[in-house]
Amino acid sequence: MASSSGNDDDLTIPRAAINKMIKEVLPNVRVANDARELVVNCCTEFIHLISSEANEICNKSDKKTISPEHVINALESLGFASYITEVKDVLQECKTVALKRRKASSRLENLGIPEEELLRQQQELFAKARQQQAELAQQEWLQMQQAAQQAQMAASASAAQQAGSSQDEDDEEDM
Repeated sequence: MASSSGNDDDLTIPRAAINKMIKEVLPNVRVANDARELVVNCCTEFIHLISSEANEICNKSDKKTISPEHVINALESLGFASYITEVKDVLQECKTVALKRRKASSRLENLGIPEEELLRQQQELFAKARQQQAELAQQEWLQMQQAAQQAQMAASASAAQQAGSSQDEDDEEDM
């Protein structure tokens, strides 16, 4: 089957996936490369056929997204009704797996702690952080005050020392 763009590679199933399926279904059988390529092309054609029919069914029902029901209806209209039971089973299995993934990825549900409790804990942590920040700011202010006092005392001592040494010079001049 030729694609509309002329590039068949854009419309094929990955060969590794097909090879894996072949090995799972036929573990003790060697399959020639030509046969593998034929299976890839058949799979691609089958998917194109089903998706095109599902798209037509979707458009007829004035929908913009192809749903699983559209695919099931496409299988039936194309004469593949015998696959519908298995397709529905696989669909249910996929929905179950997706639901489990969503639940597993939800941290809140995994913690087992109600959202209200988590919010309370968050508020406590924020309050602690604000308190620590205030204490740090107060310590910095006290250190600055002490440094200013020490500088003032040093300046006073230096001034007194200078005044004392100038007094000594005056006393020496008087003599």
